[in-house]
Amino acid sequence: MRCPYCQSEDTQVKDSRPAEDNSAIRRRRVCPDCGGRFTTFERVQLRDLVVLKKSGRKVPFSRDKLLRSVEIALRKRNVEPERIDRAVTGIVRQLESSGENEIPSEEIGKLVMEALKLLDDVAYVRFASVYRNFREAKDFQDLIGELKAEGSEGEAT
Repeated sequence: MRCPYCQSEDTQVKDSRPAEDNSAIRRRRVCPDCGGRFTTFERVQLRDLVVLKKSGRKVPFSRDKLLRSVEIALRKRNVEPERIDRAVTGIVRQLESSGENEIPSEEIGKLVMEALKLLDDVAYVRFASVYRNFREAKDFQDLIGELKAEGSEGEAT
């Protein structure tokens, strides 16, 4: 692992332990050349994924970008970071186990919406407003109506 401070390629692991829900390893590292200390995370990656954008462009999948999108939707909402990370890990696992290397961005958006619906209704509506490209207040009313209808169905069963 290259040192982020001096770019030396000879860094040493000082401590390793499981991170999050045991889906990653957290490693504390030190650079013998400059003495810099930093942390890295190691996670299992089943396959290299590529996101197929609506424009036809292909970009490498980024777990960090997915996490940022979910965190933006959840900004100022009272959802524990562990639940957010579990949701993102679940989405990544679904994508990796789909058997496809190229994933349409719409598919990722659907998975994010499903996860947000379980985490927080407000975040779900925020994300949906961007994902579905809401143009007017009626779009919000329709989505909230869907949420209410699903909520009352759940109460009836």
